[in-house]
Amino acid sequence: MPRKAQIESLADSHAAPGGAAAVDRALTLLSAFRAGDTSLSLAELASRTQLYKSTTLRLLASLEHARLVQRLDDGSYGLGNEVARLNAVYAASFSLDRVVLPVLRQLVAATGESAAYHVRQGEARLCLYRVDSPQPIRDHIRAGDLLPADRGTGARILIAFDTDRAKAAARKDHPLYARIREQGYYTAVGDRLAEVAGISAPVFKADGVLAGAVTLTMPANRYSETYVKPVLEAARRLTGQV
Repeated sequence: MPRKAQIESLADSHAAPGGAAAVDRALTLLSAFRAGDTSLSLAELASRTQLYKSTTLRLLASLEHARLVQRLDDGSYGLGNEVARLNAVYAASFSLDRVVLPVLRQLVAATGESAAYHVRQGEARLCLYRVDSPQPIRDHIRAGDLLPADRGTGARILIAFDTDRAKAAARKDHPLYARIREQGYYTAVGDRLAEVAGISAPVFKADGVLAGAVTLTMPANRYSETYVKPVLEAARRLTGQV
């Protein structure tokens, strides 16, 4: 009988419901490569995925055959040229609205309030996408509107998580932005407009750089702390996809 692993592998602990275990494990090997990695040894791949070396070696053989990884002269492994081909296909077909809008629609369906996706635009903040609340009383921001870069929950998120060194140095001792980074979101009433409440959370690119902010807005009298969780979930779903 095969011995049972004492430590569950990453693939087994995050298995796809109804999926194939071998595929899950092979995909965790590809996910083991991080920004800055030019190659990884067999031991490093096994350690990062918590797979046995023997299992890792068999999976690598299949990935190498599919040109998703390549074995280098020193015995280590790097990503193969099939990854580059797939990335080019993805980049050519990628449409940001197909990624962001479904998430915003689900956020509106879950809360009944208005959802938006904000990005920095020079010295302002751009409402790139917006899905309105079905309720007649709401704020009336539209996609394409430029908003203040220093007021509103979306603005506060973009400031707090900005990776620009000069801006980071300017805000490093500001208690508000330190608190925002610590809790991972921001809520406020009347920060940009009186009687309007907002909840915002950061969205990051795959490399960890800030991409934008998901924001839920509503009249102050409809504000609820229960909306924080769906906003955070929407931001989590978009992170790495934009």
